[in-house]
Amino acid sequence: MSTSTVPAAGWRLENTYAQLPDDFFAPATPAKFRAPRVAVLNHRLAEELGLDLGALTPEAAAALFAGQELPPGSVPIAQAYAGHQFGHFTMLGDGRAILLGEQRTPDGRLVDIQLKGAGRTRFSRGGDGLAALGPMLREYVVSEAMAALGIPTTRSLAVVTTGEPVRRETTRKGAVLTRVAASHIRVGTFQYLAGRGDEANLRALADYAIARHYPELADADGPGKYLAFYRAVADRQAALVARWQHVGFIHGVMNTDNVAISGETIDYGPCAFLNVYDPATVYSSIDHAGRYAYGNQPRIAHWNLACFAQALLPLLGPDADAAVAQATEALNEFPAAFDGHWLAGMRRKLGLRSAEAGDADLARSLLGWMAGARVDFTNTFRDLSEGPPAGEPYEDDGLRAWYARWQDRLRREDGLADAAYELMRSVNPAVIPRNHRVEEALAAAEERGDLSVFHRLMEALAAPYEARPEFVQYRDAPADECGYRTFCGT
Repeated sequence: MSTSTVPAAGWRLENTYAQLPDDFFAPATPAKFRAPRVAVLNHRLAEELGLDLGALTPEAAAALFAGQELPPGSVPIAQAYAGHQFGHFTMLGDGRAILLGEQRTPDGRLVDIQLKGAGRTRFSRGGDGLAALGPMLREYVVSEAMAALGIPTTRSLAVVTTGEPVRRETTRKGAVLTRVAASHIRVGTFQYLAGRGDEANLRALADYAIARHYPELADADGPGKYLAFYRAVADRQAALVARWQHVGFIHGVMNTDNVAISGETIDYGPCAFLNVYDPATVYSSIDHAGRYAYGNQPRIAHWNLACFAQALLPLLGPDADAAVAQATEALNEFPAAFDGHWLAGMRRKLGLRSAEAGDADLARSLLGWMAGARVDFTNTFRDLSEGPPAGEPYEDDGLRAWYARWQDRLRREDGLADAAYELMRSVNPAVIPRNHRVEEALAAAEERGDLSVFHRLMEALAAPYEARPEFVQYRDAPADECGYRTFCGT
């Protein structure tokens, strides 16, 4: 595989992960594909990365993002990791993802460039290592929508079709996604090394992750550094999951191998967004018991962090009992941390800049009414953001009583009412990736080769907090979800 025909195009790849011990990864080579073609390129993200995609012909771009030609400086590898999948521990690894290296951006950040669906690796475990167009476009849509919503997330740089069939429940069009991430280090990466009893490499991984994601801790000495690292990761997870709850996002498969140490949302498989507010909502076809339901996400994040704490125990000091006590104390801080992040976000969603003791009950009372009335989560908050309704405020007795209580609370704010509604509109989206709109775009692309529906959807999602008349139809919830289900797309 040659890099000679790939223009420099701004590539500044480093390979810091590939310089770690061999146990962390395996060399990988992207599969050969007959006829790669560009489906979508993210030019705005490319500019942020310092890449000039305009320097590439369509053919060169397709070859690059299908892994047929490698960018200068790339060292392709598949990362090793483990994970609790629906509560069951399994040794895993990148079975269909290949890390090319880390791009040094113009602002000095280091971000992973990874090909997803580029063929078999040492960790494929009998799989073909390929991906279908629909799931790769889904990840593109939702990850870029999350970025526009201001939620930490991996990003999508490109999707190319491969010209090869992918056999799943039916034969589908093959595709490769180029994913950009702060890194792909997961809770499961630590579990992989801990499960092997490899304390030296576990420490090396922790030191690497700290240097890359928590450099403020790098100069600390002794076991205290690793306990501080754990607390920092836990706080980022608390903040992240709280932000999921604020926009009605359901990850769908919160296994420990899908928990990024960086605090980004990662792995958009059976993900979806709430329409009607119901904490028990599950869309994933494989989540039969509702383990990863919307309302369970904070509890599962806590459980996942318990697994992380267990993996880190060898680094917390030579006294096993003391290490367990320290880890338990830190783990038990999570519920309060999550509640703090959640309440801060709910205050903003209700236009509150100050804090009062009854604010959590005010927010939960609204959610309780929403669940009983079976109203749309996103549109309810956005409608409240538009200001007082004309005439009598609401016919529903429950909502009218809550509304009066909320207005009393707003009057105690130090500021003008207009400022409260302006704050609300800045955090309550008008547009989210409605499930039926996403499916509509994916079906047009897969079944008819029509990407116009996809591009129109991406335009609507690019400025989610703006009420743009030309995209008003994207605010509409489906009349009936009819048992809507999402799939992992593996």
